[in-house]
Amino acid sequence: MQDNFTASSPSSSSSASGVAEDNLAARRRRLKFRANHRGTFETDILIGGFVEANADTMTAEELTDMENILEMPDPELTDWLFGRLPLPEEKATPMLRRMVEDSRIRRGG
Repeated sequence: MQDNFTASSPSSSSSASGVAEDNLAARRRRLKFRANHRGTFETDILIGGFVEANADTMTAEELTDMENILEMPDPELTDWLFGRLPLPEEKATPMLRRMVEDSRIRRGG
C-alpha cells in the first residue's frame, strides 16, 4: 500500500515563506498607493508620508491595522493627526497612536 502523505521538504517550506513574503510585499504596495491617493492633499501628505516611511518594516498585523485605519473617514483622521481633536480611546490602536505621535513630532509639537 502506498503512503499518500508526503513529508514537508525544506524547499516546500521555503517556497511557502516566499509566497508569504510576496503577499506582504503586495499588501505594502497597495497600502502605499491607497495612503498616497486619499483625495485631499493634507491626508496624502500626512498619511502617505507615514506609510511610505514605515510600510516596508510593518508586520502582517501592523499592515492589517494600517489597512483598517485607511478605511476611516479623512475628516476624523485629519482632526486626530493635526491634534484638533483628541484620539478617542476606542479608536486608539497602536498604529494609529504611532501615526498621531509621528504627526505631532512633524508639526513640532
